[in-house]
Amino acid sequence: MKFNYFLKSIALIALLLCNGTLQAQQKGWINLFNGKDLKDWTVKIAKHEVGDNFANTFRVENGLMKVSYDGYKEFNQQYGHIFYKKPFSYYLLKVEYRFVGEQVKGGEGWALRNSGAMLHCQDPKTMLKDQDFPISIEGQLLGGDGKHERHTSNVCTPGTTIYMDDKLTVAHCLESNSKTFHGEQWVTAEFLVLGDSVIKHFVNKELVLTYTKPQIGGGNVANYDPKVKEDGKRLTEGFISLQSESHPIEFRKVALFDLAPYEKDKVKLDKVIDELLK
Repeated sequence: MKFNYFLKSIALIALLLCNGTLQAQQKGWINLFNGKDLKDWTVKIAKHEVGDNFANTFRVENGLMKVSYDGYKEFNQQYGHIFYKKPFSYYLLKVEYRFVGEQVKGGEGWALRNSGAMLHCQDPKTMLKDQDFPISIEGQLLGGDGKHERHTSNVCTPGTTIYMDDKLTVAHCLESNSKTFHGEQWVTAEFLVLGDSVIKHFVNKELVLTYTKPQIGGGNVANYDPKVKEDGKRLTEGFISLQSESHPIEFRKVALFDLAPYEKDKVKLDKVIDELLK
């Protein structure tokens, strides 16, 4: 009886420890999108002032954050972004998204089923009225066109540069090795961002892209304030934004696990990351 009691006690302790670990992991997650409103977010749409959510482009309906264009006569290069209220440096960002409907009239051909999770963004308050994209690293989200291979969770570099395989790349966009997702299916994209050292993209838990040393530089951003574009400055932190590029898209989850508390302890950092990516 005593031995059985001992075994039960050990099992109970193990269960409590396991539950404690799971609760700690859940506790570390921040729901950037609360499923109710956009009070923690700031909109910046090209050709409009900061905070002007032109034509109700970004909205919440039925618990989803939606990017919609029913208030547009045509797109007219009014590229938009919605920024979370504070910057981050070390984190894992999780986004669940799907493309829906038809592209708005006037959208560019390359913007068909195209959006993005923008990482290490400049502060939206520093963007000029006619600026098209924030200086940032873009985790490009692409939907399949029903016919062709079209990778998602690629990387693009508006006003920035990155290193691939320890070599500076001047290409604006580089493709991941993800699968193609046609139709209106939900896709989970995760972005592991560790300051200015390394960024990794995951799609449905599969590693699809890795690059390093994000910094300000290069082109592919227009009508910006020259004082903000400090070429050569390493990107150690920044805001997170989601994009409107002319095709309707919905987000049902936008969550972040803040890894900054583990930045100075590589052993703990690696352990937490391993657990999060299981």
